[in-house]
Amino acid sequence: NDSIELRAMWYQDGGWYLCVKIRAAGMNGNGPSKLVDPLEDPVPGLGTYEDFNTIDWVREKSKDRDRHREITKKSRQSTVALLHSVSDAFSGWLLMLLVGLMSGALAGGIDIAAHWLTDMKDGVCLIGFWFNHEHCCWTSNETTFQERDRCPQWQSWGELITGTSEGAFAYVVNYLMYILWALLFSFLAVILVRAFAPYACGSGIPEIKTILSGFIIRGYLGKWTLIIKTITLVLAVSSGLSLGKEGPLVHVACCCANILCHLFTKYRKNEAKRREVLSAAAAVGVSVAFGAPIGGVLFSLEEVSYYFPLKTLWRSFFAALVAAFTLRSINPFGNSRLVLFYVEFHAPWHLVELAPFILLGIFGGLWGALFIRANIAWCKIRKSTRLGHYPVIEVLVVAALTALVAYPNSYTRMSGAELISELFNDCSLLDSSQLCGYKQPANTSETGVGNSLADRPAGEGLYTALWQLALALVFKMMITVITFGMKVPSGLFIPSMAVGAIAGRLLGVGMEQLAYYNHDSFIFKGWCSPGADCITPGLYAMVGAAACLGGVTRMTVSLVVIMFELTGGLEYIVPLMAATMTSKWVADAFGREGIYEAHIRLNGYPFLEPKEEFDHSSLAVDVMRPRRSDPALAVLTQDGMTVGEVEALVESTHYSGFPVVVSPESQRLVGFVLRRDLLISIDNARKRQEGVVSASTVVFTEHALAQAADAPPPLRLRGIMDLSPFTVTDHTPMDITVDIFRKLGLRQCLVTHNGRLLGIITKKDILKHMAQIANRDPDSILFN
Repeated sequence: NDSIELRAMWYQDGGWYLCVKIRAAGMNGNGPSKLVDPLEDPVPGLGTYEDFNTIDWVREKSKDRDRHREITKKSRQSTVALLHSVSDAFSGWLLMLLVGLMSGALAGGIDIAAHWLTDMKDGVCLIGFWFNHEHCCWTSNETTFQERDRCPQWQSWGELITGTSEGAFAYVVNYLMYILWALLFSFLAVILVRAFAPYACGSGIPEIKTILSGFIIRGYLGKWTLIIKTITLVLAVSSGLSLGKEGPLVHVACCCANILCHLFTKYRKNEAKRREVLSAAAAVGVSVAFGAPIGGVLFSLEEVSYYFPLKTLWRSFFAALVAAFTLRSINPFGNSRLVLFYVEFHAPWHLVELAPFILLGIFGGLWGALFIRANIAWCKIRKSTRLGHYPVIEVLVVAALTALVAYPNSYTRMSGAELISELFNDCSLLDSSQLCGYKQPANTSETGVGNSLADRPAGEGLYTALWQLALALVFKMMITVITFGMKVPSGLFIPSMAVGAIAGRLLGVGMEQLAYYNHDSFIFKGWCSPGADCITPGLYAMVGAAACLGGVTRMTVSLVVIMFELTGGLEYIVPLMAATMTSKWVADAFGREGIYEAHIRLNGYPFLEPKEEFDHSSLAVDVMRPRRSDPALAVLTQDGMTVGEVEALVESTHYSGFPVVVSPESQRLVGFVLRRDLLISIDNARKRQEGVVSASTVVFTEHALAQAADAPPPLRLRGIMDLSPFTVTDHTPMDITVDIFRKLGLRQCLVTHNGRLLGIITKKDILKHMAQIANRDPDSILFN
């Protein structure tokens, strides 16, 4: 190595003279001297990205191919290298195993803790405060079938304080304790988020979609975010706020994956490879949230992932399987199921019922479109007014309002998952639920198909329940709008499903009574005879839940599979498909964006929506910078600038990278160099290479030009330059350019005319152009 030999001679001889003589001899002799290259040794930080910047997918994939090629080449030379090659190939599967185990264990813990704290608002277990209501009464011999949730071991706060469970005073005490616990849990949740991990608030899915598209948000998937999100998710769900844990569980799983990626060099040092793992982690999150491994994989593919190769599909499937198995082993609900609202229906559905199913789809689409508009309007108010400066007060006010209104109604008092479970439930003969408050027929031996009962007339209990459900529907629709987006972890799956399930159950009971009293009419004649179980209200609740969730998120295939895995009923796929597709079509008529895309746009993230069509006839020259009125494009020349000039150019601009040209006059493109790499390399060269000063020439060519004998040594930076930057001509249609950005994951593209550099197009330029076309504010795109 010339540089090492040169330094050794320098120290031995004491010789500035010798150093000059060697360099002069090299230049006056056979040709140019071998330049000192600071990149021959790895430079810490080189090839990494700054916060709130987009990764270069092409460069990252190229780095990984080079690394893999090197490992394969070495594996033929020795046994140790072969073992290293095998471990490298296996590391992806090992990582997926660890992600599945960790996410499944955390989800089980969250479920158990949330169940316990939710029951804590109602009362306490005398034999052990750590037992929830159900576990407390398991060992009791004094429970009755009609009052299975009443046992001496469990006492409500009113009973504990006043000594009696009946009367107005006990009710008031229970009411006040319910509100106090709700306020305490919500206060702890928002304070912990504010103090330790601001990124732990919200659902997390909009940000994860943006991160998977190549954007970098440092700390969003870090260890503090994971710890605080896990704790505050339990508190937020237990406080009774209208939110769910399913969306945040995707964030939790992605945090686990990101942290575990640091154990493996292959994933730690490559942003594109890490995003493959995060795609699989998103599948794991849905797998543990709904107990639906296949639905989770499809959710990741359909809803969140930007780049999803076949290898990631297999690994997602494996990780989702491991996570579901881990959760099943923990058995958080004590019923050997992965979710609280698993149901099994027995009665078949009839073709006539497609009409009400499609009606539910229309309702889901309308509710989805209305919810997105209302929620985004409320979030804009929060951002643009003083309300946004007081997140703790906002959370406490909403929690107090929710608890105050929710407690008198048993359907709003219970947790979202319990409500959905109640609504999905198919009434059996001994069911004590108010929703099963039918009049008993004279002949109680009349039963329908299997274990289900024949259709019966509604009784007083059912009419009361329907009134309460109607009020609960209005309350849930209104309160969810202002709850989603607050500074606590908040998922949207459960509240959306609850709204749809209530609407579905109401319609289902209506259809059931219609069939009971009109079984001779032409609609029901032939398939609904007296004494038969024709209509299953629980099925309508399930279809309604799918329709509303589809209207809000615009999921289709993954949603149907998740609902199918929840119920285990293959014969209900057609009703679910009909309602989900109708819901999507109706919602799309009012706006193509789902709730997550709307929040991405609200936050100004640089997300290029792969589903959105670009149908404008503009050209690359219309979008590129600089525009006609702008100053000239900031460029570097391949061998004509000094270190001082390069540093001055970098400091006077805020660009993320610079094109390298032959000379300012010719503007012939040579390559592209990133700002971060440039600064790190210059700083490193100043520390490690003698003689590099502000007057040193920066060289991007293979060989340096001859220099004066007393000139400082040049700084060679060809190694950090991208020699094959993506270019388009100035007359390339923008729809083709947008496709190139989407499919290759580019962060910038250079525009040329006959080989001469004209300008640059970044992802942000494209998003601003698309915003202008859609009559939106182009400055709403905040990040690069």
